[in-house]
Amino acid sequence: MVIAGLSTVVEWYDFTLYLYLATVLSRVFFGGGEEALLVTLAGFAVSYLMRPLGALCFGSLGDRIGRRWMLLASMILMTAAMLATALLPTFASIGVSAGVLLLLLRCVMAFSVGGEYTGVVAYLLESVPPRRRGLVTSLASAASEIGALLAVGVSALTVALLSDAQLAAWGWRIPFFVGAALAGVILVARSTLHESPEFIRQREVGTVPKTPIRDTWRHHRGAVVRTFAVSALGSITYYVGITYVPAFLGSMSEVSEATALWLSTVAAVAVIVVTPLFGALSDWIGRRPLLIALAVLSALLPLGLFALMGEGGVVEIAVGAVVLAALAGGVSAVAAPATAEQFPGEGRLSGLALGVTVATAFFGGATPLLAELLVRQTGWAGAPGAMIALVAVVVLPALWTLRETRPTRDTSA
Repeated sequence: MVIAGLSTVVEWYDFTLYLYLATVLSRVFFGGGEEALLVTLAGFAVSYLMRPLGALCFGSLGDRIGRRWMLLASMILMTAAMLATALLPTFASIGVSAGVLLLLLRCVMAFSVGGEYTGVVAYLLESVPPRRRGLVTSLASAASEIGALLAVGVSALTVALLSDAQLAAWGWRIPFFVGAALAGVILVARSTLHESPEFIRQREVGTVPKTPIRDTWRHHRGAVVRTFAVSALGSITYYVGITYVPAFLGSMSEVSEATALWLSTVAAVAVIVVTPLFGALSDWIGRRPLLIALAVLSALLPLGLFALMGEGGVVEIAVGAVVLAALAGGVSAVAAPATAEQFPGEGRLSGLALGVTVATAFFGGATPLLAELLVRQTGWAGAPGAMIALVAVVVLPALWTLRETRPTRDTSA
């Protein structure tokens, strides 16, 4: 379980690294300027369209031949994509072809990541006692934020210690080489994983689905809709409330690139701290009431927090970033067990692919670009917060009808 949980460190290290280094990559691969940053963010959004495809592919694989083999296959592809990115030629060397190659590798990365997080969550859920599912599966979210913390920390160090010329020449490669090395280590460790007890049970009783995607859509369509709603809230709070913040500060604040990254590091630490707390709390009081409360807070707080960060100094920015990060961490922590428990073991990965990953594609990849466009067009610092509030209000009715999946105390011992 430790190996499975730590696997998400690599996944989120590399995937969020692209956003944290967006301003640097825009200069290295697209020539620099305001339009270059938009192109870089657009590339992130386009690559996200590959996540549902990867999730469906790896999810079907995991439901048919086992969780272990699916997790190994996705990590192999992820390692190769990260190493190739670190070795790419730049705009100065081959012109616009450099940007094209970068975006192609982003698509490969998104495809491999598609099945990673949901696969790890399902593996953890199926390997622990029911009374501890909230805490343990939330650790996958915490581990993923450790990956994001590593990404922003390595990025901040690289930007702070090197000149602009050194960054453009070779410094930008360092964070990607670090990611490739991490992936290699996790791949070796992941090869020792045992198959999940749930899938072993399915093999023993002969209930392994032959067409898991079709079967899940036919028999569990309501669960797909509910997990879509939960993941929509989790995605918008994370990708706008956390990973977009450095780019937001570059557009609306006078803080330096390095300072913005260090502030994001503080926010990442906040997420790591609150995530297991919310996971354990969901085991005690339930997934549904916590998700409803977090949705209400998401509707009320982010607009004012973004306005505060856009107009305030370093202290105000730090407060806003930490509160937004804690809110996103709470949603992710509770969403992990809540979504996986909506489906039976047979077809669970396919169900998560149809609900969770499709929602992430809509409300994750494109939202940083949309937030940046809104900020530039309106000049309104609160626009990203308004995006979060709108999604929270829309999904709240679906969360209200969510089936409570926390085991009762007498059946979870």
